[in-house]
Amino acid sequence: MPRLPLRPALIGLTLLLSGPALLAPRGAGAQGAPTPVASGQPSAALSQAQARAAANRILRTLQNGDAQERFDQFSPALQSVSSPGMVATTMKTQPRLLRWTIRSIQPGYDSSTVEATLYTSAGQRDLLMVIDANGKIDGYHFDVTDVPAEKVVRDFIAALSSGHFISASSFLSPEMQEQIPQAQLQQKWLGLQRITGNFVGVKRVSRAESTPDMRLVIVTTEFNRLTDNLFVTLDASNQIIGVDFPTDPASPSAPR
Repeated sequence: MPRLPLRPALIGLTLLLSGPALLAPRGAGAQGAPTPVASGQPSAALSQAQARAAANRILRTLQNGDAQERFDQFSPALQSVSSPGMVATTMKTQPRLLRWTIRSIQPGYDSSTVEATLYTSAGQRDLLMVIDANGKIDGYHFDVTDVPAEKVVRDFIAALSSGHFISASSFLSPEMQEQIPQAQLQQKWLGLQRITGNFVGVKRVSRAESTPDMRLVIVTTEFNRLTDNLFVTLDASNQIIGVDFPTDPASPSAPR
């Protein structure tokens, strides 16, 4: 299928990324691998042992289902867009965590990247967590490589439209999470609705193009003032690397 032309962004979360990341996460190189701290260079990141202990605390809280404690383990940036009630709602939708294995811990300059495998009531899931210097979780991303791109995008929009910006952010690539923190994601979504009106629902999700390295998904989105298309680009691992809104939203069709 020929590629559909993309219009300039009205409120773009970012430009569509087709090359190397514009900005890597803190303490990470262009490919997402943490950059080793040079010998003698001061680092605010936790030691490997401290990061491991923090990761185990975070996952134990998730296993126990304590929403308040889970909220308390968020960094200030995450707490600013969430609440214990929102955490409790999210936890009810997640499969039960049975056990976990921490596969790697890579300290960066001011945060640590922890990779873990979770064994849940719904099966195995690979998780990447970013833990700050205070042992708080500053972002996370689940491996959804085997999930259809359309479902990833639908779940992303569902989280975004319900105000669960931390969950929505987890669908973004680590580079995108660095460029667009959760609070900025919230501002952009609310800013869009000041123009389009309140979100009503998703009418259709369809894949427009696929290559070995990229998937382009179009979401026909209805707001109470208009209906138009949202373009979402994912990489080969189904991480969202670009979201683009049109410049000339189409008015809703007149009822017949």
